[in-house]
Amino acid sequence: MDELLEPLTAGNRRALSRAITLIESTRSDHRARAVALLADLPDRQALRIGLSGTPGVGKSTFIEAFGTMLTDQGLRVAVLAVDPSSARSGGSILGDKTRMETLARNPLAFIRPTPSSAQLGGVARRTREAIRLCEAAGFDVVLIETVGVGQSETIVAEMCDLFVLLLAPAGGDELQGVKRGIMEMADLILVNKADGDLLGTARRTVADYAGALRLLRKRPQDPDGFPKALPVSAVTGDGLAGAWGQMQALADWRRHGGHFAANRAEQARQWFLADVRAGLLARLDTPAARGRLARLGTAVANGSTPPAEAARDMLDWLSRQK
Repeated sequence: MDELLEPLTAGNRRALSRAITLIESTRSDHRARAVALLADLPDRQALRIGLSGTPGVGKSTFIEAFGTMLTDQGLRVAVLAVDPSSARSGGSILGDKTRMETLARNPLAFIRPTPSSAQLGGVARRTREAIRLCEAAGFDVVLIETVGVGQSETIVAEMCDLFVLLLAPAGGDELQGVKRGIMEMADLILVNKADGDLLGTARRTVADYAGALRLLRKRPQDPDGFPKALPVSAVTGDGLAGAWGQMQALADWRRHGGHFAANRAEQARQWFLADVRAGLLARLDTPAARGRLARLGTAVANGSTPPAEAARDMLDWLSRQK
């Protein structure tokens, strides 16, 4: 039994931090230990909520207000905030934890900023495993904040029970700017900053999105009325309780209809496929593989070898390696 397992499952936040650091390590011995730890985790479930939004919409402010509301109800909340990575150091650029000071000090909350490390999809490579660790630590709700909004951010929907898209009012041509792919994935669209002078604009924006959502084909995992758009204010707290009520209602409906369990099963399959792809890519990150890639790349660049032939040569070489 790993020394981290007992304190982790007892809810020790320091043990959870150490366990996440372990799964993010690329060292082979750390990876072997991480796999063994994950295999021993108890089968606990939290409500997984993915959150994406346009830049400047106030995702961190919303998470702090929303997370504080949940902890006030006695719920334990974990936040996995995936930040853009520095190309120079590889670390997080924004550091969302510094922008959620109140929630970071809350004993019922846990915030973990993680650099995306150029990983597509708005999430870090080991986000799925970090979610499992948070569930094993006894958290009731896990919020996964993506880097931004775009078509690639739909990957976060493959690891969540609910996917929330946060948008701002008076955002111009956002119905065109926000790609249809991410709108089709969203379970709730929350228009933030619905307060003060922007309240009227926010309500009109909600009506616009509600009309757009009615044009989308109804999904089998949605009850009548979903997906829907709602106004919220992270500053005043207006609409947060209503949004949480809608999330709970949708999650309960999916549980009773069997969609919740089916979605979790599909998530496990996607996790397996992602690990296989990552393992195959890791085989390219060896001195011998990098050398062969460099030689074949030079041959392609000077025109002596066609790209398709060079790719087949590389794949054949990899298949012969033990």
